[in-house]
Amino acid sequence: MTDAPGEPWQSATVTAIIPRTPRIKSFMMKLARPFEFRAGQHVDLRLTAPDGYRAMRSYSIGSAPDSTGTIELAIEYMKDGEVSPFFHDVVAVGDEIELRGPLGGYFNWTEADGGPLLLVGGGSGVVPLMSMIRHRQAIGAKVPVVLLLSARQWDDVLYRDELLDLHGKANGFRLTLTLTREPPRREGDLGRRVDTAMMMDVLARLPGPPKLVYVCGTNAFVNAAADGAVASGIAASIIRTERYGG
Repeated sequence: MTDAPGEPWQSATVTAIIPRTPRIKSFMMKLARPFEFRAGQHVDLRLTAPDGYRAMRSYSIGSAPDSTGTIELAIEYMKDGEVSPFFHDVVAVGDEIELRGPLGGYFNWTEADGGPLLLVGGGSGVVPLMSMIRHRQAIGAKVPVVLLLSARQWDDVLYRDELLDLHGKANGFRLTLTLTREPPRREGDLGRRVDTAMMMDVLARLPGPPKLVYVCGTNAFVNAAADGAVASGIAASIIRTERYGG
């Protein structure tokens, strides 16, 4: 995720903490200076230690664009991280956090961008895609969307119940889960890592060729999904990627 030194820092108050999976919590943050953002954008968070040492990390916004002035950040616990352990172990409702944004002008979606859309997320890489999905639902858009979401196990699927509910509405959104460490639990779901055959499979679940493909996850995951999409006949020019970690 890119840095943007010109963006001003501001204070955000934690208004709720929601456990999502064994390793991921959502932090609802009320902005001191609300901003407009596009689905898929992110913010920088900055922590300052008593000795002046600062740690900064970028996190995607999971909530849909709205006028409430509150955003959702889903933060995965990383054992050796500088920021995520602080959020999971120390941060409480009422705390104030420094952040800046919104950031990112490439990995976004608005209704004007159209569809169909193929969204591919690995683990917490689903967060910016969830903002797009929620935005589509909130505005009543009819753009066909297929989400391929990879997770280790059923209990690791971020936003699982909400996604299953949206899938059940049969309004043009389809969810395909692929679990890498246990067998699939639903008909049509998969049980392996993302590969070219899988990308061909999920592309066939769209009513027509995708106008855009969004892929977010680790470097290895993004490479596998993007390469698989290209091998399936998708033009590299319509594939937008965002990477985190190693």
